Order: sequence, then structure tokens, then C-alpha cells
Amino acid sequence: MGHFYFVRHGQTVWNVANKICGATDIELTEKGHQQAIETGHEILRQGIRADEILYSPLMRAADTAKHISEITGIPARVEPRLIEQNFGKYESTERNGEEFQLAKQQFANRYEGGESMLHLAQRIYNLLDEIKAESDHKTYILVAHNGISRVIQSYFYEMTNEEYATFGVKNCEVRRFDFE
Repeated sequence: MGHFYFVRHGQTVWNVANKICGATDIELTEKGHQQAIETGHEILRQGIRADEILYSPLMRAADTAKHISEITGIPARVEPRLIEQNFGKYESTERNGEEFQLAKQQFANRYEGGESMLHLAQRIYNLLDEIKAESDHKTYILVAHNGISRVIQSYFYEMTNEEYATFGVKNCEVRRFDFE
């Protein structure tokens, strides 16, 4: 069976301020742009081959994907299902706030105006099922968000609710996922 790669977007202003970005469209910092450029070069150094980059419509992921595409020559297109989870009333609040940490463990919770983990998992699992169906002849790089990385991790590995709530990847980290 095939595989794909996941890259989290570069650093944002709200990452630095320890705020929840969620579906709010926050731009990359200068360091975030540099991380994306370095990631493109690292993909080339590692000899990672992909047919296409799919990216979230939010500018932090779109800009990251575009830098990677320019450096690697891999075509990129927006994939709306990769948009970060909408955390409702928690957007722009402290990332490690106690109330938010508890709310993240409630998978049916819509965060008062946001999106539940269950809805998020449905759209990402559907996308991963499609990628899996194409994986024998096509390889993708997905450029998205930390919340998306959690769902992808749970698609491949057993996780407790607590492990799910605390899982994360670093800005511009590249991870490979293999379908069995």
C-alpha cells in the first residue's frame, strides 16, 4: 500500500503569543515563512517524492504550501477539508487554558459556535479514505494544522482521549504515514 506526508504550517503570530488559531485566518511570522522555505529544501534533501500538495485554505497553511511547491516543483492546490477545526469561543484564547483543555476531551462539544471533534474527524477520515484509495498510484503532501495532525494520528493509531487532546506536531514538521 501507499503513503502520504503531513506538514504543519510555519509559525504564526498567535503561535508565538500562545493563542488558539483554529479557523481564524492568521498569517505566518517571518520565521514561519523561513521555516516553510527550509521545509521545501529538506523535502528535496530527503528525496521525498509526491505528485501533489493539498493544503488548507487558511493563509498560514496556503503560504507554507506555496513555499514548498515553489522550491520542490510539486504542484499544489487547496483542499477545503483541511481547514483547521473551528474552536468557537476559544479562538484567540490561551492555548493551554484549563477550560479549553477540558473541552478538547469532549468530542461531541461544538465549543459554542465551533465544530465538534466528531465532525472534524468525519471530514478528515473521508479525505484520508480517498487518499488511501489513490495511494497505489499517487502520493500527496498535506499541509495543514495541528488539530488536523491529531485526527490523522488517530486514523492510524489507537489513542486515548487524553493522548488525542495533547498530541501535536511542531511547525513545519514533516511526518510520513503509511497505509497498510
